[in-house]
Amino acid sequence: MRVAALQLSSTDDPTENLVETLSMIDQAVQGDATFIATPEVTNIISGSRTHQRAVLHTQADDPTLAAIQSAAREHNVWILIGSLALLTDDPDGRFANRSFLIGPDGQIAGQYDKIHMFDVVLSESETYRESDGYRPGSQAVLVNTTFGKIGMSVCYDVRFPHLYRRLAQAGAHILTIPAAFAQTTGQAHWEILLRARAIETGCFVIAPAQCGTHLTRHGPERKTHGHSMIIGPWGDIIAQANREKGIVFADIDLDDVDKTRARVPSLSKTQDIIGP
Repeated sequence: MRVAALQLSSTDDPTENLVETLSMIDQAVQGDATFIATPEVTNIISGSRTHQRAVLHTQADDPTLAAIQSAAREHNVWILIGSLALLTDDPDGRFANRSFLIGPDGQIAGQYDKIHMFDVVLSESETYRESDGYRPGSQAVLVNTTFGKIGMSVCYDVRFPHLYRRLAQAGAHILTIPAAFAQTTGQAHWEILLRARAIETGCFVIAPAQCGTHLTRHGPERKTHGHSMIIGPWGDIIAQANREKGIVFADIDLDDVDKTRARVPSLSKTQDIIGP
């Protein structure tokens, strides 16, 4: 099947971002993709929680989700919305960072809340506290589709290999890792981490990413690494974007998952525990 990873440079205007996302979905369909994936926080990138609170919606009312559901139904394709920032009813007012898998019927086949929050201090001038604005999820999600099983994750999850091992042992053929990776960590770790997750699990990895310098009218400027990738179960990079907005395509055969795991059956091995 043909998959497409959209590389966006979302702004802090959800309406503006939706127009571009739908246009790129149309382009992916014209390129014969039947599985299309968008990056993390497709609907907004903003450093202002006040601005987000003013323009975001709940899942039930979110126009980006509704429009992409309609696009999936219109084009008869699967669409992974890498994630949307959504309002919740949490008492502390934190948002959800939620990924959606939409079926060709336009219905939500699966949804996943990002578990691992990006709380890091990269330098004196670059600090992230995702948990200040977003509440973490608590449950891994595996979705059974008509073509195979998909293990869902988001961005910083990629640094926690036990999540992917469990998804693979539960039957995942494809791991989705949409991201808005920081440039500092992206340059050093993005490719290595993605290829490692593919090699360890024998899964295909689809990793659409945000890129470039994001137009933010509210809050500090944000830059992301780009380099969206589609990786095979042997760890080979099948398709890769650069630092600019665009679409990468790949033709994949899910039979390669079983073939790879037969060659290196690491998922079936139990771990020996070394005692004192």
